Amino acid sequence: MTSAENKSVTQDDPIAVALRGFGPLGSIAIVIIVASQLLAPLEAVLVLIWAKRSRTPWHEIGYVRPRSWVGGLAIGVTFGIAFKFLMKAVVMPLLGAEPVNQTYHYLVGNEAALMAVIPVMIVTAGFGEETFFRGYLFERIGKLIGRSPGAKALTVLLTSVAFASLHYFDQGLAGAQQATITGLAFGTIFALTGRIWTLMCAHAAFDLTAVAMIYWGLESSVAHLVFK
Repeated sequence: MTSAENKSVTQDDPIAVALRGFGPLGSIAIVIIVASQLLAPLEAVLVLIWAKRSRTPWHEIGYVRPRSWVGGLAIGVTFGIAFKFLMKAVVMPLLGAEPVNQTYHYLVGNEAALMAVIPVMIVTAGFGEETFFRGYLFERIGKLIGRSPGAKALTVLLTSVAFASLHYFDQGLAGAQQATITGLAFGTIFALTGRIWTLMCAHAAFDLTAVAMIYWGLESSVAHLVFK
């Protein structure tokens, strides 16, 4: 179906039109999806339901078939791991962050907790947060302010602040600082590519690398790799 045909079909569906707009129904949908952050990754499921019912083209929330699923996975995992080491060994020490993440310190040597948290990191971070913060918020904000280079830059900034605020409540200032930087990085990549698959893989790899560092008691060692 062409974009013109899709637009015509959507216009014939008043509910779809209302869901894509910012009137009462559209605003209620936004409130429900944002509030579902408390039950992550429910927000991602609701985003997909909203996209389907509003007849929003999947590519507008970043759901684009990659040229290679395996290639995208490999690039994402490699980037996510490298990015986490860069943040832990260079960026966070420069910001004065403590070498140990006290929020997740209970994971040190805790195999039972590790097995429970791994799927959470993959589903909540990789699938849930990327679908919401990059896919959904970029589509909604883009519809409000446009998709010019300046508008995209503002969207990256706004979504990064929102992403950081979510991490402040459980990880404090250091968590918010790290989330701001990762949000800016992931948001910029999404603004440039419009594709979410590799970012999902990168986000999951980033968080799983952090968990591995904690589990094996390597946080302090990595944090002091560059700055003793």
